Amino acid sequence: MEIKVTSGHLKNARTKAVISFIFKEQKKFPQEIEDLDKVLDRAISQLKKELKFDGSEGKTVVVPTFGKGKTDYVILIGAGSKKEFEIDKVRRLGAKAVKKVKEMKIDRFLVDGEALAVKDSQPDVAQALTEGMILGSYRFDKYLSKKDEFKIKEVQVRVSRKYRNESMESIRTGKILAESQNFTRDLVNEPGNVITPQKLAEIAEELAKEYGFEVKIYDEEEIEKMGMNAYLAVAKGSANPPRFIHLTYRPKKAKKEIALIGKGLTFDSGGLNIKPGDYMRWMKSDKSGACAVLGIFKALGQLKPDITVHGIIAAAENMPDGKSYRPDDIIKAKNGVSIEIGNTDAEGRLTLADALSYASELKPDAIIDMATLTGACIVALGEYTAGVMGNNQKLINEILEISEKTGEWMWQLPFNDMLREHIKAPNADVYNIGTTRYGGAITAGLFLEKFVDKKIPWVHIDIAGPAHNTRGWYYHPKGATGFLVRTITTLLMKQVEK
Repeated sequence: MEIKVTSGHLKNARTKAVISFIFKEQKKFPQEIEDLDKVLDRAISQLKKELKFDGSEGKTVVVPTFGKGKTDYVILIGAGSKKEFEIDKVRRLGAKAVKKVKEMKIDRFLVDGEALAVKDSQPDVAQALTEGMILGSYRFDKYLSKKDEFKIKEVQVRVSRKYRNESMESIRTGKILAESQNFTRDLVNEPGNVITPQKLAEIAEELAKEYGFEVKIYDEEEIEKMGMNAYLAVAKGSANPPRFIHLTYRPKKAKKEIALIGKGLTFDSGGLNIKPGDYMRWMKSDKSGACAVLGIFKALGQLKPDITVHGIIAAAENMPDGKSYRPDDIIKAKNGVSIEIGNTDAEGRLTLADALSYASELKPDAIIDMATLTGACIVALGEYTAGVMGNNQKLINEILEISEKTGEWMWQLPFNDMLREHIKAPNADVYNIGTTRYGGAITAGLFLEKFVDKKIPWVHIDIAGPAHNTRGWYYHPKGATGFLVRTITTLLMKQVEK
């Protein structure tokens, strides 16, 4: 969809629908809605009264103009309480607006960003509306015989003239972020018979070609030569060989250098500790961290911030086979730490162990890994919230602060010395599972800590819950969410501003 800025009076808007928003505290219409109401012989007021529209978030009133105005419809959407205003609510309202016009088959409309602005927030509102509309209109229908061919052609986002130029740039940024998130959603939604480790590597190479990134792809022989035995052990049971992916975005005037690592299990059967059938469903989403890294790179290629970023993915498939690694195996990782295997379904942390060791050797200013790592994190925080852990409170705080604005909910889980005792192995340096069922998300994070250079700030984000959903919520449809693309890209942009 084409999204552009406008600043005219609502009653002069030449489009098929005008969408504005009303807060619960507003007892009277804003002046521009009042003017439209007069043009429509008080039809808006009458329907508002008859439908008991009170401004509750998401409630709608659709008013046909019957040729009396320059638009076909006026649509009011409740914005909830102004006291509870937050920028993610704007995203949700953008998604609500786009779903309503798609339902009505309206391909051109205006959305009134000025009506949602609190203080000087109009550029932020314009960006959030853009993100909400693009994310809310997403659908993965690639394999459906019958597709919905309806497309929205043009959206006008109304802001005051004072904020017009800033809002144009905000809309551009929002469009890039949301489209990059949808790109990630597409990759995660692809099944394991389509996205293999080799295919994931090909996609990385395509991104590198399109945006001029550096790219290195290592095959199984090179992985073995680099001493990545933990990662290679996971991959050995599959007919699809592993691929280690290293993308680099390197601008000429880079101010910092950050490494991003994404867990890249293109499918996870559990290995010899095979998952029950119900738990194997949706394991195509075990590559969500890797796909988020690729989505972030798609955004970086367009936004071009002055920061060097490494994207590292140890792509593999965890399958049962005569060559598979076994419980009780002892494996030495790239950094020399020996690992005793307690369960082959705790495989993601093994691939991340070697990826973290590799990233540490690059000596970046910070490392962030993102992974659908533990069911325990879902038990602790639910399906909609990621767990954040690490060795640097400042970086953790920055991520948490940005996540509140992006609407990608996160919560910090504490590292605890008592839990460190539960990953001590009887016959090796560390166990790949905790010796207690409790605190499993944290013991997984403590395991990863063993493979990070202690001098490098590091954050681990467990996205097992919010990376994929079976119901859909707000601007997320059923399936992959593309979680973290907007938060981490925004973090990278802010690192440049310091």
